[in-house]
Amino acid sequence: MTRSKRSQKTQSAPPPAARILVLHGPNLNLLGTREPDIYGRTTLADIHAAMEARARAEGTLIESFQSNHEGQLIDRVQAAASEGVDFIVINPAGYTHTSVALRDALAAVSIPYVEVHLSNIHAREPFRQHSYFSDRAAGVICGLGAYGYMAALEFALSRLREAQH
Repeated sequence: MTRSKRSQKTQSAPPPAARILVLHGPNLNLLGTREPDIYGRTTLADIHAAMEARARAEGTLIESFQSNHEGQLIDRVQAAASEGVDFIVINPAGYTHTSVALRDALAAVSIPYVEVHLSNIHAREPFRQHSYFSDRAAGVICGLGAYGYMAALEFALSRLREAQH
């Protein structure tokens, strides 16, 4: 057996990188300009860049997806299952209070998720105080502004490390 064939036999492939999907619901594409007194001045691009840098430091792949369309978010959740996504961070935005269909998609794929809200939904209008997602979420973070995404990411990374051991 040649040296190269021997080294191929003894080398094992590195484990696949963990994958996190970050979903952003309607109007979050306007972060930084939309009602900055409520949602802050940090843009979605800023949030994604910070999350991507942190995930990369852990050797984790992260993808961010934003849509103003419920069906596109549902399609993305369903695709995540076949793509091997390990964890989801989701800010359903306005769909938090209305979308049984998006909730059902998350339930169907059985990928753990953290629900994130920039504002404290419990201190807002009564219709914003109910979430169709919270009871199935591994955790809920609200009222921390853009930092809430980083807190959710740290939680997800921690859960993924625990699952590897």
